Amino acid sequence: MKLLRTPTITLATLVLGLFLLTLSACQKETSDANAEAQEEEASRAASEGDGEAESIFNGIFDDAMGVDNEVGVGGSGVFYGRTDSMTNVPRCFTVTVTRPTANPFPVRVVVDFGTTGCPGPDGHIRKGKIITEYTNRLIVPGAVATTTFDGFFVDSISVEGTHKITNTSEPPAVLRRFRTEVINGKITKPNGSFVEWNSTKVVVQIEGILTPDMPRDDVFKIEGSSSGRVRRGNIIVLWNATVTEPLFRRFTCRHIVKGKIRTVRGNLTTQSRWVAVLDFGNGQCDNQATLTVNGVSRQITLP
Repeated sequence: MKLLRTPTITLATLVLGLFLLTLSACQKETSDANAEAQEEEASRAASEGDGEAESIFNGIFDDAMGVDNEVGVGGSGVFYGRTDSMTNVPRCFTVTVTRPTANPFPVRVVVDFGTTGCPGPDGHIRKGKIITEYTNRLIVPGAVATTTFDGFFVDSISVEGTHKITNTSEPPAVLRRFRTEVINGKITKPNGSFVEWNSTKVVVQIEGILTPDMPRDDVFKIEGSSSGRVRRGNIIVLWNATVTEPLFRRFTCRHIVKGKIRTVRGNLTTQSRWVAVLDFGNGQCDNQATLTVNGVSRQITLP
């Protein structure tokens, strides 16, 4: 009869086994934590990138509208506080107007901020040129203003692409309505981070209609969507964004003062816990917003 021998488990073997199990569990926890941190970082980068682009190109809307009453409603954007009767901020840019015919339109307007830096009424420093071609005064239904850029910077951020405003109002509508499009927009920071952005929004003027030549009481509601690609450090993320609560802006404030944007990365569903929501606040004029990802909120600063 053959006897079976039971393997002998030594204390050292038992300790080694427990150590390996513990090590495996720790490695899994660390791996899971790293993966979650990466998910959060990617969603945060996408939402911040969308918010930064929104802020920069909303300023272009103000600048294109605010040249003067011939092409828009003079006194908004970089022209705020810089009329002949108001010189609160020294005018350090030049404006060149070119008409190909004797008619008022079409007209080409070049705003040149120079190469050394031109302080604006909003505290930002601009360089380079913004070039806008108008088919008619922008408060006229059907008018189109198309803006491009030549070496243009807001502070240290390079701005490229095409910004287009179309007046889509239908008389005798009470509200003034615009469609804004950003086509192949790009903002680039000195460290190489960038945001590539395409956007289509509906902008409705809800206050200030009765004073068409005085923009300081104008209030706008913005709805629509955008998409983009952002690079931050060694990560590159694609996303789609939708305005889920209308954005509100006043011509007396260069920032969005209220509303929410939901940003969904390209590889996620709208039900994912990594969907980001950017909340612009409760109406106060500032460059602060609250970014929420996976139930965690943090305050961010926009350009």
